[in-house]
Amino acid sequence: MRHLILNLESPLMAFGGETIDNLGVIRWFPAASMLTGLFANALGWRRTERERHQRLQDRLIFAVRIDREPSGGVRMTDFQTAQLGANDKGWTTHGRPEGRAGGANTYDSPHLRFRDYFADMRVTVALRLQPETEAPTLDDLADALQEPARPLFIGRKPCLPTASLFRDFSAGDTALAALMTTAIDEPGSGQDDVKLLWSNGEGADGIAPNRTHMLTDQRNWGSGLHGGGRRVCEGTAKRSQFGEPIEAPTERNEEQ
Repeated sequence: MRHLILNLESPLMAFGGETIDNLGVIRWFPAASMLTGLFANALGWRRTERERHQRLQDRLIFAVRIDREPSGGVRMTDFQTAQLGANDKGWTTHGRPEGRAGGANTYDSPHLRFRDYFADMRVTVALRLQPETEAPTLDDLADALQEPARPLFIGRKPCLPTASLFRDFSAGDTALAALMTTAIDEPGSGQDDVKLLWSNGEGADGIAPNRTHMLTDQRNWGSGLHGGGRRVCEGTAKRSQFGEPIEAPTERNEEQ
């Protein structure tokens, strides 16, 4: 089966987990809801198109690996304050500013919050859509990633990608199998074990899960709340188990 290979790389990256009060925690792997929002943003969909978002999320099947773990293996915590008015606007869509609804001020006093980030991380995702012929197709997603309708970010708006999000297409009987055929063109930096996550039933030969659990990474796009869960597996593989390393292109001398 055909899979899209997604490259997620950024100086700061945030795969959000369950937010408690004003604490924006993160996970090691991107959520189904985050990938849905990323693609929807690239396609130019509006948040009010809830059925479209829900259908796309329901169709996603994917596996993830961490090519480069965050610098120092630690999380950065950003302390933020905000007092935003109804007239605050930002250019998030080409030619059309977006603002905030509300009265003179959306907050009577500064809003305090903490947001976690990983620094200098790289993640690869192999995903497919089921059914594959329904719009948007994998080709539609690939085209949108290369010419997005809006600026794209990885999890949160400060997390701007430093490389093309679309890498390639790959084939595999499962999402993890497609990921295993995709080379890691990233130096190991002494870390030989690569962390993996895949949907239950989407594994690959020779890769045993370390644990299987229920992950609440889906969003009810009708209500806007998170709470939907799916069973996933986590495990590791050696860097050498993935496809052949990609060699850097060499310059070709022109004939005199």
